[in-house]
Amino acid sequence: MLTLTLDIGGTKLAAGLVDGDGGLVHHTHAATPGGDAEAVWTVLAGLIDDALTRAGGRVRAVGVGSAGPIDLTAGTVSPINLTAWSRFPLTERVSAALPGVPVRLGGDGLCMAMGEQWRGAGRGARFVLGIVVSTGVGGGLVLDGMPYQGRTGNAGHVGHVVVDPRGVACSCGGRGCVETMAAGPAMVRWARANGWNAPPAADAENLAAAAAAGVPVAVRAYRRGADALAAAIASVAAVCDLDLVVIGGGVARSGPVLFDPLAEALTTYTGLSFLRGLRVVPARLGATAGLIGAARLAISAC
Repeated sequence: MLTLTLDIGGTKLAAGLVDGDGGLVHHTHAATPGGDAEAVWTVLAGLIDDALTRAGGRVRAVGVGSAGPIDLTAGTVSPINLTAWSRFPLTERVSAALPGVPVRLGGDGLCMAMGEQWRGAGRGARFVLGIVVSTGVGGGLVLDGMPYQGRTGNAGHVGHVVVDPRGVACSCGGRGCVETMAAGPAMVRWARANGWNAPPAADAENLAAAAAAGVPVAVRAYRRGADALAAAIASVAAVCDLDLVVIGGGVARSGPVLFDPLAEALTTYTGLSFLRGLRVVPARLGATAGLIGAARLAISAC
């Protein structure tokens, strides 16, 4: 029996089928459409129908990872980067499309962490923080080998750990969040404000290339972002007694440009003896981690 999995974001909707060993046997995606809530649901429903056809109509559970915030009790999602869906009844809609099949909802950061802990860079670790550093900064927690969702389902939102109380305003409504310093667009904005002379369309990938080439302002931008990430990681690790942090997303693909200053900054923030063995590694599963993790989340509830 297969598990049907969904991964919902502001730019992409994805569906997959995962076998009992965590193998992704089917994977398809579509751009998240503009327009109203029903336009988005219509595209997602099409992906669900296609996956069901490929599964022969037989799936044992559905795992859904969505950008947040989410509300586990109500089964709704209100993604910051998908404004058409405000308190959208996602669990109810998916359940109606697959009558009698259990549906499990989780944040996309949690699903990424679950996927990496099951089949990726986190194998064997029991206390894991997964972080996605991309357009924003998201995260999820696996504690003692089990998903930790918290009271509302939003535990692990590491991107909104405050690392600069006097920092700039964040899209979440707070101020000084790690996302305002370490997300790709945030680093690009800071670099431009501090003299990076790049074409208007230049993005975090271009900034990473400039940093790798030794352009001073690009190097400083990545060091600044890495320092913010290190402060957040150390804070979460101190609270949750982690043994591993897995970092994925587009910004993480910059490699040593991010991970070298991150390792250096962590030595400043991890003074407690139980934090000194903390490992921070790149993710291995790429864009499929959320689909595989959503399956693990669903299976764990069966």
